[in-house]
Amino acid sequence: MNREKKDHMKTKAEVTAFLALTFLLLVSFVGGIMESASIQSAKSYRRADMNRAMESSFAEYQKELLEEYDIFALDASYESGVYSEEHFLDRLDYYGAGGMEQEIERIQLLTDNGCEAFEEQVARYIETKYGLNLPEHLSFHPEEWREKETAYEETYDQAEQEKESITGVIDTMLAESATELPSENNPLPNISSLSAKPLVELVMQEGQMVSKKSVSLSEASSHRNLNKGHGDFRDVAEKKEVSKIGLGQYMISHFSCAAGRNGESLSGEYGDRGERVLEYELEYILCGKKSDRENLDAVLKKLLMFRFVPNYAFLQKDQASRTQAEALALALTTAAAVPAASEAVTQVILLAWAFGESVMDLRSLINGNRVPVTKNAGSWQLSLGGLMKLGTDEDVQDGMDSESGLSYEEYIRGLLLLEDKTAMCKRCLDLVEWNLQTEKGLSWFRVDQCISKMEVRSTVSLRRGITYRFRTYYGYR
Repeated sequence: MNREKKDHMKTKAEVTAFLALTFLLLVSFVGGIMESASIQSAKSYRRADMNRAMESSFAEYQKELLEEYDIFALDASYESGVYSEEHFLDRLDYYGAGGMEQEIERIQLLTDNGCEAFEEQVARYIETKYGLNLPEHLSFHPEEWREKETAYEETYDQAEQEKESITGVIDTMLAESATELPSENNPLPNISSLSAKPLVELVMQEGQMVSKKSVSLSEASSHRNLNKGHGDFRDVAEKKEVSKIGLGQYMISHFSCAAGRNGESLSGEYGDRGERVLEYELEYILCGKKSDRENLDAVLKKLLMFRFVPNYAFLQKDQASRTQAEALALALTTAAAVPAASEAVTQVILLAWAFGESVMDLRSLINGNRVPVTKNAGSWQLSLGGLMKLGTDEDVQDGMDSESGLSYEEYIRGLLLLEDKTAMCKRCLDLVEWNLQTEKGLSWFRVDQCISKMEVRSTVSLRRGITYRFRTYYGYR
């Protein structure tokens, strides 16, 4: 009996011990789960604090930059003009990310990597505004303009060489005969003197003022030493490139050019602008020179080539024009007693005539008119009599308008397709910086202080020696 009682008591004790151990394990398991949940909750809270702080900090984007140029960026100087990553870390603390050790692992500025961030935002702007396809009238093809530029340059250079060669032959023949061509009814001396003058003076008529504005290029963002970001964001953000067509449309929409009716500068789609550092902004983007006058002159020289070649081609084919040139050449050489030089003088007159007509085309363009790509007898503007008056006090022609053809803005659009994309983006940011400084009074603003993307590594001590490290990324899109 006692033996059975002892066995029963032993079994009861074993069961009690088993239940106690089971309960202890259960309590430990539940406690572990609760501790893990508590730690994960603490991590989530700290992540949430950091996400909120990042979003709040990036919400302080530069308002004027967005309003004027549709670009999101955060001024890292916070209106102090002094770039420092510490400014941003202080803002994180202000917005509730205090109690953490913060380190900026990666940061991208608008000017980094050939203005990569600026180009990405332009690409998104074009996509948002126009969708995947630009309107049909904006569908300029870079390949066509590049082929045209190459062919025109070759033809233009050949024409210049031909002119020099023929002029040399004429001078030799005149020297041998000890005579010279008469000055009366002779357009060649006038054209020769005009060719030596700045093209802008020949194109701009009386009453049309050429801007005298200029800048110091040494202070431009494209020329000075810039603040630089660090790190690569390809693993978290897909690089987005804008086509040259899209980039050109963005520039034309946001910057002004020299052409306009009655000599007034045209503005982009955002209407009239306030006081700006340069008046001819698209010309600066194309040429990058320090003054409006130099940029306009450089663009006009490019356009002169695009107009001279088709004009000269028309004169070569048009029998009526050739007949007039031959008659004038014969009259001049007969008066100088060198009729053998008649054919050579005819060619020089045709070259001079094509130059004069091209000047008239540039006047039309600068006045906001359209010029046919190829001419016919009806669209030809300059007579031989007008060629003799070109650039003199008797010159009152300002160019015709045509329903067809290209405008100055469209020629600018074509020229933009021929320029290096990175160089144009840098000059765009030059203008953005100058204009916000002067037009908006943001004297402290610098494009190389503008943050586009950032990743921060945070280290936080939770409790009982547990350290949590995590990364937070934010980028404007």
